Amino acid sequence: MTTIQIRTEIPGPKSRALMARREAAIPRGPANAIPIFMASAEGATLEDVDGNRYLDFAGGIGCLNIGHRNPRVIAALKAQLEKHLHLCFAVTPYESYVAVAEKLNALTPGKFPKKTALFNTGAEAVENSIKIARAFTKRPAVICFEDAFHGRTLLTMTLTSKTHPYKAGFEPFASDVYRIPFAYPYRAEKGATAESFAHYLEDAFKRAVAPESVAAVIAEPVLGEGGFIVPPRDYFAILQKICRKHGILFIADEVQSGFARTGKWFASEHFGIEPDLITMAKSLGGGMPIAAVTGRAEIMDAPGVGSLGGTFCGHPLSCAAALAVIETIEKDNLLARSTELGQQFESRARAWQKKWPLIGEVRGLGGMCAMELVRHAQTRDLARPGEPADTETKQIHRYCYERGLILITAGTFNNVIRLLVPLTVTDAQFTEGLAILESALSHVATAARPAALSHA
Repeated sequence: MTTIQIRTEIPGPKSRALMARREAAIPRGPANAIPIFMASAEGATLEDVDGNRYLDFAGGIGCLNIGHRNPRVIAALKAQLEKHLHLCFAVTPYESYVAVAEKLNALTPGKFPKKTALFNTGAEAVENSIKIARAFTKRPAVICFEDAFHGRTLLTMTLTSKTHPYKAGFEPFASDVYRIPFAYPYRAEKGATAESFAHYLEDAFKRAVAPESVAAVIAEPVLGEGGFIVPPRDYFAILQKICRKHGILFIADEVQSGFARTGKWFASEHFGIEPDLITMAKSLGGGMPIAAVTGRAEIMDAPGVGSLGGTFCGHPLSCAAALAVIETIEKDNLLARSTELGQQFESRARAWQKKWPLIGEVRGLGGMCAMELVRHAQTRDLARPGEPADTETKQIHRYCYERGLILITAGTFNNVIRLLVPLTVTDAQFTEGLAILESALSHVATAARPAALSHA
């Protein structure tokens, strides 16, 4: 029996009516990737207001590694509602905040003493990690990377690389932020290595900012919005060695890559590094808003008393959910499940790649999987990446959601299909979703073939 059931045209009449109301009441800035209004969700499935049922391979942009309405999370929320709803940790503290901090101190890489502060969103975690780094080092500058995404606040928007839609029109940005190229093997010069990528940091010390002025280098171990780019395995170890040579802190932004998404608790573990600070959010809350910064105790203690926090930081409901998330990942063996799903996807996607030149690269770690799509004329040099296939990526995206598969795109060039499927998806559901994606690729690649031949 299939999970997907499409009963109306997509979007259906009720979704279209709600979209008209949305356009009248809400500005265009908060965009919608898919014009379908949902009514309910469970596990890896969604149902819209018109009664159509979908498979969810987007997971609320990576917030639902343990699935929609996970039973442990629901039970924890109900139990918490019987105790108290909001107190504000900055006024009258409560045990669950402490318990979450203890768990994160134990789970994050590194055997050194750690401390954790809780926040509301990934952007808040990133921004506070920079504040903490500056307080500890007494230095102003921060180095970030091309193709990075760190958030939409003034500072995190400055750290973010992609101009449209995130930065254009919002200038001026924060000062003392410097950007260098990321280790992007697919679009790099031939022969590029972990060492040559890492030397961009040393070049920055000569061309842009003195190392003694730099508080921190911040990087996503696997780029999220940038296109699920996985650097060479030695890359971060070399970067961290350079940072430590100059007394610079290394911050790993694990907002999207954390909590079993890559087959480890944190993607940093794949690279054998122990970041000085780690930011996290998204799937930490299992659908509830919560974020954290975990780091070396002496660094975390650098800001003064009362200098960090906020009214809703570490909200009791979110803390209850976070503890249930950690329990679920542990008890349901979701680290292994993530690895298994990634292997299944890679096997299918590499077969597609051989069949359709539209697929330039298949990449990822664990369940953090992606395909970069390119226009592949017959005469293209196979050793070099093709022109980004942004239009074709949009066509695949639409083909999928019209047939019951919800997924999202990524990449600086808008040409990456990424998978953020809940790790609780069944094998049958995963196979069903991949079949739709395969059909979409076939449809778009076949339609694009005459244009490719005409340029040969």
